[in-house]
Amino acid sequence: MARPKKLSVDRRNFLKGAIAGTATLAASAETVTAQPVAARMPRSAALTPPAPETDPPPDIEVVTTDHPGSDFMVDVLKSLDFEFVCANPGSSFRGLHESLINYGGNQNPEFITCCHEESSVAMAHGYAKIEGKPLCVLVHSAVGLQHAAMAIYNAYCDRVPVYIITGNTLDATMRRPGADWDHSVQDAALTVRDYVKWDDTPVSLQHFAESAVRAYKIAMTPPMEPVLLVADTELQEKANSEGAELRIPKLTVAKPPQGDSGSIAEAARLLVQAENPVIVVDNAARTQAGVEHLVELAELLQSPVIDKAGRMNFPTRHPLNQSTRSRALIAGADVVLGLELTDFWGAVNSFSDKLQPTSQPIAKGSAKLISVTTNDLYMKANYQDSQRYSQVDLAMAADAETTVPQLIESIKRQITADRKTAFQARGAQLAEAHLKSMENLLDDARYAWDASPISTARLSAEVWDAIKNEDWSLVSYIAHFNWWPLRLWPVEKHYQFNGGPGAYGMGYNAPAAVGAALANRKHGRLTVNIQCDGDLMYAPGILWTAAHHRIPILNVMHNNRAYHQEMMHLQRMANRHNRGIDRTWIGTTLDDPSIDYGKLAQSLGMYAEGPITDPKDLSSALRRAIEVVKRGEPALLDVVTQPR
Repeated sequence: MARPKKLSVDRRNFLKGAIAGTATLAASAETVTAQPVAARMPRSAALTPPAPETDPPPDIEVVTTDHPGSDFMVDVLKSLDFEFVCANPGSSFRGLHESLINYGGNQNPEFITCCHEESSVAMAHGYAKIEGKPLCVLVHSAVGLQHAAMAIYNAYCDRVPVYIITGNTLDATMRRPGADWDHSVQDAALTVRDYVKWDDTPVSLQHFAESAVRAYKIAMTPPMEPVLLVADTELQEKANSEGAELRIPKLTVAKPPQGDSGSIAEAARLLVQAENPVIVVDNAARTQAGVEHLVELAELLQSPVIDKAGRMNFPTRHPLNQSTRSRALIAGADVVLGLELTDFWGAVNSFSDKLQPTSQPIAKGSAKLISVTTNDLYMKANYQDSQRYSQVDLAMAADAETTVPQLIESIKRQITADRKTAFQARGAQLAEAHLKSMENLLDDARYAWDASPISTARLSAEVWDAIKNEDWSLVSYIAHFNWWPLRLWPVEKHYQFNGGPGAYGMGYNAPAAVGAALANRKHGRLTVNIQCDGDLMYAPGILWTAAHHRIPILNVMHNNRAYHQEMMHLQRMANRHNRGIDRTWIGTTLDDPSIDYGKLAQSLGMYAEGPITDPKDLSSALRRAIEVVKRGEPALLDVVTQPR
């Protein structure tokens, strides 16, 4: 966006113009005409010449400044190389907002207008998982932070860096009457302190500069998590009195921690000697290099890989990808290597949700469990995202992506010819099992192929057929879609699937998908979002953000007209209480009236079609929508689907 030209206004001419304009307006409002202006004025006013202009009195109020503190704050943000700042506008950061768009030229960062603070943070969440770095989010004081809280918690549980600045007026004598008091707090960060990695409230511009750089470094050090700065309104809006004394510190991002050499050597020994090792991965690969190192590790050992799909970690069509055989493989394992598992206990145990919940081990008691995770480096007490404690035999508090290359080298040094022969035989058996598993999946996908509402497998297959020749990126959580895209599509690149919300918070998917699409835009990728209906209704304004900022994204609605997971929970309770399930639609369905997502999207400026109920109409509709997206605009298809 071009910066507006600065206007030089002469005060004397401006006042003359203002007086003349006032007189004109007054004359047009008169009901009686035909009198000269002088005749309607008091004689003294009409005949007395204006007094000559003098210097302004010494106590005149100063109402402008050329160097507000917010300008320096923008300099700091530019030094951190933010591409975008997402925000719903708020008065507590009005100074910073104005400096971003005028002083900063609305470039690096560019202002992205959101309709809800939760959407702003979720956009940053999705963006970071694609781009590998945070964007900046501005939230309005106490109420904006309260709106943003759920999205911040999602990012915290997902170990994703989000950089948040909230405004606040701490000095009570500086607050405007009314809303300023309701929106100001003594400790602004307190609302979310339990689920941000670090926060600070700078009291000077130099303090802001140093804390801003520190916050970025902390956010980008594994485990990566949200950080929060409080920008006081007075600090933003008052003249920069520190002037040339201010400096912006140099940013040096810390190298991720690596496992110690002794533990790596021991892990390598256990894996080389194992007859049935299993590698379980969750948030292990942040980059394509991380994916390739995992492939090298698995192929070196000819070990099966179970991908828990917190990210795209391992190619879905690789013969060693045995994710559909998780329970059987872990039951037979003598060594289990867990890489960045958010729930190691859940990987090696089963849990039965009955009237009296029970659990039992899946893994053998003799199996050796090895953990490599940065989660051991950082934990807080209140929120229970740590999952149940798992007893392991070897724990490395280290970054898995950084540690795996060293583990590979240690394994290479320990492999003998005999072990290599055994590995090859194991790999052949796993490849055969993989082929059989794929055949079973294809058989399952054919069920209800021509049904209406449309089956989730059929929709997945149709979307794949439409995008298979594109450089595509799937940016939606698909557990509610029966995981069909990961089960059917050949997913190979790290940006082709970016995982779920972290804390399973509804309202995440739609804005996170738009944030991911924003990151994909400069790379020319076709972004695909399979969007749950209930999730979209938390903050449908994100569709307007995508349309307004020309963020190309293909939204395909998974419109099952219900919060279906909650319906299943209610059915379970009804069965448990011997009452039947015929009333479990109450409070869980989204019909009567059914929501027309096509019209909703169109009303917000987006190309849309639907509702589509006949699977035979999918192919042509997808083709038309993709043409729109490839022109650089968002599109939405409302597809009425089976529940799962």
